[in-house]
Amino acid sequence: MIRQFALFLAALFFVSPAVAQEPAAPPPADARVALETDAGRIVIAVHVGQAPVTAANFLRYVDQKRLDGTSFYRGVGTPDYGFVQGGTQNDPKRVLPPIVHEPTTRTGLTHDDGALSMARYAPGSATGDFFIVLGKMPGMDAHPQAAGDNQGFAVFAHVVEGMDVVKAVLAAPKSPTAGEGVMKGQMLQQPVTIRTAHRIP
Repeated sequence: MIRQFALFLAALFFVSPAVAQEPAAPPPADARVALETDAGRIVIAVHVGQAPVTAANFLRYVDQKRLDGTSFYRGVGTPDYGFVQGGTQNDPKRVLPPIVHEPTTRTGLTHDDGALSMARYAPGSATGDFFIVLGKMPGMDAHPQAAGDNQGFAVFAHVVEGMDVVKAVLAAPKSPTAGEGVMKGQMLQQPVTIRTAHRIP
């Protein structure tokens, strides 16, 4: 009996290296992007590891210079709470094909202060428009238990520098007539140009 147990332990010793798993690779580091705007610089950390589909889409727009010359054109809320929206505004010369929706229930990200998220209509329709959140807006997260469109919006980055610029954009005067439907009265009277969007170390 003792001999059998010793053989069993020996077998485990020789087998275990073969079944040992390799250490998990560290998640990809965030990519840093600077948005150089007429109101100042906004630096964001793009969460490549947590939101790979949405982050890669945004970085394609950055690397292909599709955001250069676009603008922040919408602001909703008070100077300290709300969101500003910018991007390509469905310009056919700028937009890339829509991407698969990446809900917050999958990424673990939330619409907290400084979060960047993709604007969309139906899930899977996001292209090159995004918004930046001021304050916490959990209602924009995915809520699978809710009725109707419960997928929320896809968070993919956070502001790490320049929230004062975001607040200035949100506080900018709004046009009383521009915009359609719910957007009427939310469009900036003078959109804030994104001169260039580029990666930084």
